[in-house]
Amino acid sequence: MQMKIPLFKALLNMRKFFFFIALGICQVFHVWAQPANSSIARPKLVVGIVVDQMRWDFLYRYYNRYSEDGFKRMLKEGFSCENTYINYLPSFTAVGHTCIFTGSVPSISGITGNDWVDQLTGAHVYCTEDSTVQSVGVEYAPDGKMSPRNLLVSTITDELRMATNYQSRVVGISLKDRAAILPAGHTANAAFWMDDSSGNFISSSYYMKRLPEAVENFNKQKNIEHFTNSEWNTLYPINTYIESDSDNKSYEGKLTGELLPVFPHNIKSAYAKNHASFRSTPFGNSLTLDFAKTILDAYQLGQGTATDFLTINCASTDYVGHLFGPNSVEIEDTYLRLDLDLATFFSYLDKKVGKGEYLVFLTADHGVSHAVGYSQANRMPADYFANMNILNSLDQLIQQKLGYFKVIRSGGNYQINFDMEKIAAYNADFDAIKKLVVDYLKKQPGVAYVVDIEKIQDAPIPELVKTMIINGYNFKRSGQVQVIFQPGWLESYARTGSTHGTWNPYDTHIPLIFMGWDIHSGASAARVNMTDIAPTLATLLHIQTPDGNIGTPIMDLLTR
Repeated sequence: MQMKIPLFKALLNMRKFFFFIALGICQVFHVWAQPANSSIARPKLVVGIVVDQMRWDFLYRYYNRYSEDGFKRMLKEGFSCENTYINYLPSFTAVGHTCIFTGSVPSISGITGNDWVDQLTGAHVYCTEDSTVQSVGVEYAPDGKMSPRNLLVSTITDELRMATNYQSRVVGISLKDRAAILPAGHTANAAFWMDDSSGNFISSSYYMKRLPEAVENFNKQKNIEHFTNSEWNTLYPINTYIESDSDNKSYEGKLTGELLPVFPHNIKSAYAKNHASFRSTPFGNSLTLDFAKTILDAYQLGQGTATDFLTINCASTDYVGHLFGPNSVEIEDTYLRLDLDLATFFSYLDKKVGKGEYLVFLTADHGVSHAVGYSQANRMPADYFANMNILNSLDQLIQQKLGYFKVIRSGGNYQINFDMEKIAAYNADFDAIKKLVVDYLKKQPGVAYVVDIEKIQDAPIPELVKTMIINGYNFKRSGQVQVIFQPGWLESYARTGSTHGTWNPYDTHIPLIFMGWDIHSGASAARVNMTDIAPTLATLLHIQTPDGNIGTPIMDLLTR
């Protein structure tokens, strides 16, 4: 009897152990578990907002001046993933938008940059170019000859359309073609982007034969002129912009026709000389979110029996950041204005779709580096890498050492692209060429690492960076040698303003907030990847993950 009591206690403890395990499993999975024979719960509408070039710290850098109903509302009512990172290279616009909505990386998705060199033919390819389609809404053909056909995988928007037998309606909008097209996916009902020459939103014959009447009416109203006929002055007194550098800095760029990079900016004069200059004002975001309201009405998004999906890219933050840099008064003013625009848009969604009836998430396609001039002025290590001079030197070196003439095509996307046809014609030792290139580049100022990607497993590079290189490499669309700069170093074209594309946290640490339908308030400091966004959405929507997905659902968001 004395031996049975410990055994009984052991069995009792084991039962308790398995009970708590089972309870934990139920708690983890209760979000997507559904009662038998019940209909699947989904929101009426999903809105995916990608703020172009938004670093994570911008959520808090300007927090005290944000309104209660924009970014603050998302942080208070929603769930913020505070340590969300890009996990591939390069950190560019087309790649970021693709990753967010596919859960995939360039190695699989094929979107290896905003453009790339086809390694088999040597052709230069823009990410969404498509010669088989025609412009819709504009006469100048190249602006609209775009589609998602270069994308090799499905998107979460494609999966939603298929899961509902195409009852769900999907539309993508942006000032940029690539940022409207790639998130909306292959099966989208429509994608719209801005044509600079007319200031109109246009599309392509991939989606439609003519613009919807509501879009034509929006364009006829010349809404862009509401913004181009005025100055851009600061929203508040300029001396209150204490989170920014002083207004006139030599390392800031200037709007077209300006003598100095200072407020007020004459938008009307700049736009008259160069219509594309409108993008480099905060009002490009205002126009985009105004247009989003038109699209909500035109396609009756959130009003049907199936979940609809609207993708929005706020692109002007990127253009302003490139021109003026992330520490400028201009970028602070742009975010304060965007906050108010988001507040207005969320209020519109509350009335149009119903508060709690829609799911919105906000993230970024990439971040941005400090301007080199700013870093140097503040005694931070930074400088410029002279790309073209380096390529010329490499050509000369290869000719002198190996006897091969002009076997390098370009140095785009932080990679070296080789002329494979010419190398084959020479019957050249390609490994010897690559070794010569790698050894030479390693010795250059500002270079941290150079690697022959085919031999990356043997390269003495931190695993995190190594994984990002591997994730970004596509045999048919990527150069064979990868260059990694030291922190703070930028490509030489960025003499004013700033740019992005590297592995460093200033380029890869992005915001990620979910708010609305079935989202509990909170935050997590756990590290997640950009690739985790799509599978998290798939879990929330009870649909299949995109077919190139390598991410995992964000459990802190899905559990309570």
